[in-house]
Amino acid sequence: MLSLLKKTIGDVNERRLKKYRKLVEQINALEPQIEKLTDQELQAKTVYFKEQLASGKSIDDIKVEAFAVVREAAKRILGMRHFDVQLIGGLVLAEGNIAEMATGEGKTLVASLPSYLRALEGKGVHVITVNDYLAKRDRNLIGQIHEFLGLTVGLNLPMMSPEEKRQAYQADITYGIGTEFGFDYLRDNMVYQLSDKVQRPYHYAIIDEIDSVLIDEAKTPLIIAGKMQSSPELHYIAARLAKRFQRDVDYTYDEETKATSLTDTGIEKVEKAFGVDNLYDLQHQTLYHYVIQALRAHVIFKRDVDYIVRDGKVLLVDMFTGRIMEGRTLSDGLHQAIEAKEGLEITEENKTQASITIQNYFRMYPILSGMTGTAKTEEKEFQHVYGMDVISIPTNRPKIRVDLPDNVYATKHDKYVAVVKEVKKRHEKGQPVLIGTTSILQSEKLAEYLDQENLPYELLNAKTVEQEAELIAQAGQRGRITIATNMAGRGTDIILGEGVAELGGLHVIGTERHESRRIDNQLKGRAGRQGDPGSSQFFISLEDDMFRRFAKEETEKLKQKLKTDETGRILNKDIHEFVDKVQRIVEGANFSMREYNLKLDDVINEQRNVVYHIRDKVLKENDRLALIIPMIQSACNQLIEKYCSEEQIPEEWDLEALAAELSNLMYPEQISFTRPLEDMDEVKEQVNRVLDSYIHHLENWKEHEELQTTLKQVMLITIDQNWIKHLENMTRLKEGIGMRYYQQEDPMRLYQKEGFELFTMMYNTIEREISFHLSQLIRPFMQSHTNE
Repeated sequence: MLSLLKKTIGDVNERRLKKYRKLVEQINALEPQIEKLTDQELQAKTVYFKEQLASGKSIDDIKVEAFAVVREAAKRILGMRHFDVQLIGGLVLAEGNIAEMATGEGKTLVASLPSYLRALEGKGVHVITVNDYLAKRDRNLIGQIHEFLGLTVGLNLPMMSPEEKRQAYQADITYGIGTEFGFDYLRDNMVYQLSDKVQRPYHYAIIDEIDSVLIDEAKTPLIIAGKMQSSPELHYIAARLAKRFQRDVDYTYDEETKATSLTDTGIEKVEKAFGVDNLYDLQHQTLYHYVIQALRAHVIFKRDVDYIVRDGKVLLVDMFTGRIMEGRTLSDGLHQAIEAKEGLEITEENKTQASITIQNYFRMYPILSGMTGTAKTEEKEFQHVYGMDVISIPTNRPKIRVDLPDNVYATKHDKYVAVVKEVKKRHEKGQPVLIGTTSILQSEKLAEYLDQENLPYELLNAKTVEQEAELIAQAGQRGRITIATNMAGRGTDIILGEGVAELGGLHVIGTERHESRRIDNQLKGRAGRQGDPGSSQFFISLEDDMFRRFAKEETEKLKQKLKTDETGRILNKDIHEFVDKVQRIVEGANFSMREYNLKLDDVINEQRNVVYHIRDKVLKENDRLALIIPMIQSACNQLIEKYCSEEQIPEEWDLEALAAELSNLMYPEQISFTRPLEDMDEVKEQVNRVLDSYIHHLENWKEHEELQTTLKQVMLITIDQNWIKHLENMTRLKEGIGMRYYQQEDPMRLYQKEGFELFTMMYNTIEREISFHLSQLIRPFMQSHTNE
């Protein structure tokens, strides 16, 4: 069954490639004709293509000739000619899909083709790279082709001024890192003048290393935060308390989902420590938040794995790249909880003002495409979340790297001893070895084993990031041993030294299976680039995190029937099948978690879209009074519901209080109710009479420029203040939703339901506050008008 499925998938990929090869033949057929063009004639093609599109031709109609033009421009400007496989990659991207291309196949040059084609539509193209260095490099290199052909090319970097960013976004093609594009989106939706926005509507994006951006970084939302007061003392007390907690006595911890929760015993300890009766009372919500964050800091976040401490500061480590995430801090007091755990000075807590996940940001692009060396294993997720297919592109030269079977050991010690033995054997003949580890802790542990054998090595992890480029560049030199965390993977070329190819090329050793085959494949891909010789092998143990976290019971059962040789290597025939099975379980669990988190974010994403849409209307609309009138009508209905409950008889309604609030809301109108009133309809009839008069009164002020300007500021401030409060409420709701038990109601449905209720409350508050502010604002204008 599995082989049939693989064959079917393979056939689909091959059918797509067959279609692209026919187009490549057409592009190649045009080459002699395009070569004869002068520079001016070649450059004139850009104007010609734009005219073709304006006259009704489609992108597909001009695609073949446009690709031929870009190839010729690249030859003349850079001395580089696109290979046929690079043309195929460009065709895949132009259609809004993912091109899976092996390391070293020239993905940077591939992007020059679809970015030119889609830029001809005049709606902007965004080329997303994984770091600033690559954005600058690619803009300066590939930008030469596009500028030669008459297109403008921009660069979007952090710390640029709004004016510089606006110019970058106005360019035909804009380079930058994905997070900065996302932050600009959030900042654009916090401005108080329409002219302060820097972005234009989204059209088409190419994401380099798309799996890293859309899958690995998907767990970390983009957050713009402001400082807020927190209690350092409370953080320290909560940290000391969390340190004394015992697992499965005071708290539970699911290693698979990394979810923590207090047990009844733990809750009692907290209540006793702080002298409170019920930790879950609304008045103790803040205390509960401090304690649960302290617990997470102690249980989930490990020093030298998830973060390092440098110069008295907690610096976060990217678990996928091993790099320090400069300037990034955890929100909602979690960063402060880690500082308290480490006994450091507590920094100010961040309060979220705007946020969006990477997934929901990039889903706003009508056409999205990407490149990577490793995407096929996550094809289902790309199709499900983004509607993109993954097309595997053949290599320009045959791949000759040898991927050896895993060596699996019973213990970590046996594994490390075996790794050192293998490194020593290859080092003695001069073959360079790159050893990949999953954490700083693991890399330093392995270094100790190498020290015992007096083997020279270079250690590359988040603590030594400054030397990264230099160390990796040298990793393919004769006799070199390099230990690296995941950071060694991307954006860095390893060139083989003289005579190394004859020794078998670079040998890569993995010391632990990652939580995804994709990351393992990235590590393997460091060897055997562009048809070079090379090899790879993984050394793993049943004590590795993957087995401990995701298959504890199955691993214990397996240990009962282990057969090992004298080195501790497991000889059981089914061991490789077991390892693959556990890794697939991990991949499934992580996919489910990303899917679940996306569903959670979809709730707030819909709310965000509503709020940002209202903000945009306030910014763009000249007659803001027209926007407020429905709000006033809603505010009146809310007050009627407040003072005239349908559950009460009319005699019990508080009409005096209703009249006072309505008169305050609709200055200078005055309202009073004469009893007896038969039903609610009579109340509404009287209110609507006064409301109609008030609205008619407001019509006189439509053209008052000063009032309209002031009103815009007040409306935006009111929306923003309530949205920030709402984001905090939604965070608390998400935090506590799993702790509560509702029969026959799953947490997701509960979050959706209560999130909608919170949003409705926030929206009602905005309507009331804006209506009241208008009443206050208009008084001085009316009074001065009356005095005149």
